[in-house]
Amino acid sequence: MGSGIEHPVGPDHEDGFEHRLRAEIEQIARDLRAEHASIIGTLEVITKSARDVVPGAEDAGITLVTRGRGFQSRAATSELPKRIDYLQHRLNDGPCVQAIWKHETILVADMTTESRWPLFAPEATRLGARSMLAFQLYTTEHTMGALNLHSSEANAFDDDAVSIGGTLATHAAIALIASQREEQFRDALASRDIIGQAKGMLMQRYSIDADEAFAILTRQSQHTNIPVHEVALNIIEHGPDPAK
Repeated sequence: MGSGIEHPVGPDHEDGFEHRLRAEIEQIARDLRAEHASIIGTLEVITKSARDVVPGAEDAGITLVTRGRGFQSRAATSELPKRIDYLQHRLNDGPCVQAIWKHETILVADMTTESRWPLFAPEATRLGARSMLAFQLYTTEHTMGALNLHSSEANAFDDDAVSIGGTLATHAAIALIASQREEQFRDALASRDIIGQAKGMLMQRYSIDADEAFAILTRQSQHTNIPVHEVALNIIEHGPDPAK
């Protein structure tokens, strides 16, 4: 139970603790680089690392609010973060929601005495979350998120936990944005290839040039309100529509 790094007491241990923490952060960076092309893999590295590195953390999860997809619970280290996310989604309130929308770091020392979220706190306590620490993870045009840490013990997170968690969240945000951009780039390349194949099929079928083939794709996209790459994929899978 608790962090993978024991929190030492006394100045004589500070250098050793800092050395071990740096080693952990370096390992996290290596893991993130290994997963840079996979958003799912990156999220899992982030939550596992947060659980293992941040003093007091027993579980971790990431909450995303994405345009068009809504509220998502991702890469949870157990069922608890998922249940807490679902509760906050249902209530549209709680530490994670506040961290996301107000760009704050939120610390809940003891859910049994928490008064900021009178509906959320009793239910969270019943689910087994006694302490909680939420970091606004990153903000892009389409996505916002938070890294959430949980403990079954009251007063589990001290100043060091806030500091270490904040550092980890910053590194994680950079890695996650890079991972998203990499995936978007791969998707764009895949879409370009699909459109190119469909254009080739149309050019051969109708003896037209590339511009005319693309015009057919765009007209079908506008007529059906389906993205061009999906129109192209349908042509590849089922053949060109006889009607231009």
